[in-house]
Amino acid sequence: MFKKIAWVLLGLFLIIQFFRPSRTSPVLNPAVDFANVAEPSIEVLSILKNACYNCHSFESKYPWYAQIAPVSWWVANHIEEGREKLNFSEFGNLSRGDRAEVLEEASEEVQEGEMPLSSYTWLGLHPEANLSESQRNLLVQWFNANGGEAVKTENKNGDD
Repeated sequence: MFKKIAWVLLGLFLIIQFFRPSRTSPVLNPAVDFANVAEPSIEVLSILKNACYNCHSFESKYPWYAQIAPVSWWVANHIEEGREKLNFSEFGNLSRGDRAEVLEEASEEVQEGEMPLSSYTWLGLHPEANLSESQRNLLVQWFNANGGEAVKTENKNGDD
């Protein structure tokens, strides 16, 4: 009986490998990327690129384990949800008010230790995303101090 169950589970595992999530991203437009719109310091941008851009931009890099279902579905879902909440690649397309709101929320999430997600840093799979206390403080300070400056730049359509 155990062998039969094992064979069925193995068969199901093999079948689900054919159901792959989409991993395509739109073409990057550097003019609306957070780095060019908000002009953060090199240190802040480096932290964001290492710890945040993977799920919160169109610059996602998929590790080897993201090729295997059902993990591939889970990773794709995390990236989709991350981009919905904050997409650094489209930051310049947001209105000033939305930019301010996004930066305020980002500050809160980082300060409260909710970002990056513990599931992302779990088991040391993404050591670059394990933020030190000083990195967290730097991001929070930058979001709070420069958020007003970052949102002053009008988006490409001139909308407020």
